Amino acid sequence: MINVAAIRMQQFGVQFYQASLTAEDIDKLVRFEVLNYGESGQPAVRGGKKKVPSKVNWDLLERRIGSSEKAYQRQIIRRKIDELVQYYEQCRQARDLPSIPGAVIISCDEKLTFEAIEPGVAVGRLKVPEREGILRAIDGQHRLLALHADIDNLRGQSFSVPAIIFDRLPEDHVVQMFVTINAKHTRLNASHLVSLSGRQLYRDDALAAAHDVVRALNDREDSPLHGEIKLLGVGRGRVAQAPIAQELKRLFASDAFGGPRKSADFREDSKRFFVNYFKQVSVVFGAAWNGRKYSVRSATALRAFIRVAPDVVRRLDQEHADRGDFRAIGRAIAPWGRRIGDLRFETDGAWKRTGTTVESLARELKLALEYPEGASV
Repeated sequence: MINVAAIRMQQFGVQFYQASLTAEDIDKLVRFEVLNYGESGQPAVRGGKKKVPSKVNWDLLERRIGSSEKAYQRQIIRRKIDELVQYYEQCRQARDLPSIPGAVIISCDEKLTFEAIEPGVAVGRLKVPEREGILRAIDGQHRLLALHADIDNLRGQSFSVPAIIFDRLPEDHVVQMFVTINAKHTRLNASHLVSLSGRQLYRDDALAAAHDVVRALNDREDSPLHGEIKLLGVGRGRVAQAPIAQELKRLFASDAFGGPRKSADFREDSKRFFVNYFKQVSVVFGAAWNGRKYSVRSATALRAFIRVAPDVVRRLDQEHADRGDFRAIGRAIAPWGRRIGDLRFETDGAWKRTGTTVESLARELKLALEYPEGASV
């Protein structure tokens, strides 16, 4: 184990650490990898070798860079590494600026252990397994590669690298964070984004099915949410992909559709169901869906509609109807128009007045399905 000074931090229920790593720690623990574009056969490093002498031993450095279809980093830019190594040398000689003052963001494949200096205190020691390549860079890979290329000039010196470290962060969360950080500022190319948006990164079957549904809702021209979802943190959509995908993931991971076999069958045809389902939602709440001052297309409302999908499916099963049938879905959710109505989604009206949450709206939708002719909600 390597013990490093760290601060335990938390945001929105997610725990991570701000730590101080040495240059030797970075050199040993961090693995460098780029996305393999498959048949295109693009190299891991972009930019040919120039006649101008370089301070980087590229033969050695390129051996350190792996590639796979499960990675997410773009090609390494040769010119950027050369410029960073030159900058590190200037900093070392002038001794008036730090070369890596900002924190790099790193994920660890294994669970980390944190020991506070005393109970209830966020400062302590973080124990990192001393295993080569256990850490992966989410943000800062070029800076760390330049550090690796310049490591011989740093041996014997006191050199600390600030790092934000996550442990066992789900793969889809890692990709979401990477794209959000890099998509606009470093101009990720279109092919890289397409590669990241494929199913190959979603090893969890429930998340893969959720991803397929989200893409269908956003990409299909007959979907009422066509172009409305901001995929992987980019695009012109108004609703983020993550909350919808996570709601769908929980749904697909459960047995809410009548046991494991029926749930598996539903996943196979879920794209057709959800596209037709939201088409009927847009009909039932037509004024709200097409109006500007309503929250029916907000993440909160969409999640609530997804959460009650099993109740809608049960009504379809009771009628022995095809689960993806457009008209049958319309008949099943028709009570919402009578019992709830468009005004429920008026942003500055009932929506704010009642402090609408996913749970409260889902409860109202379920009750309206259970008592279609009227019941106190």
